[in-house]
Amino acid sequence: MGDLLLVRHGETEWSLSGQHTGRSDIPLTDRGREQARSIASLIGKYRVDAAFTSPRSRARETAELAGFGDARVDADLSEWDYGAYEGITTVEIQRTRPGWFLFTDGVAPGPPEHPGETPEQVGERADRMLAKADAALANTEGSVVLFAHGHFLRVLTARRLGFPPAAGAHFQLATGTVSRLGYEHGRPVLATWNLRP
Repeated sequence: MGDLLLVRHGETEWSLSGQHTGRSDIPLTDRGREQARSIASLIGKYRVDAAFTSPRSRARETAELAGFGDARVDADLSEWDYGAYEGITTVEIQRTRPGWFLFTDGVAPGPPEHPGETPEQVGERADRMLAKADAALANTEGSVVLFAHGHFLRVLTARRLGFPPAAGAHFQLATGTVSRLGYEHGRPVLATWNLRP
């Protein structure tokens, strides 16, 4: 079975400012586009047989610039629904909720169409995405690449390794990076993390 390659999209203005960016479609910065292009050299070391991307333009553009314009769009790769915390920084949230921490406390409810997600709900989406990736990996010696978002990929990594969603807190993930989840002696492992060209 091949590896699972995780790509966090390139830099955006909101990733620079620390604003929670779930459903908002914030474009890549020029630096973010450069990061996306450079990802191709890292992924090029692997035989990739399937690619999936979040529907958000920052992830889709990253996939396209990295050479995967045909990546299959999958809503399960969307970033955490931050509810009422969309566009707000952690510092701003902690002014009214001292000690607030996304991975354990979740978010305040947002509008009906974007009510927000608990860590467990994000974990359920991650589990569904892992099942799809495993189905693609089952019939190949190649790898599968996922183009997505920081908090979601951190939860997905925790779930792949057998930890609860909140354990994603331990996997800091920078923009424009490639990480690899593989296997050792039949057990899932974190093989490489936060690689940049």
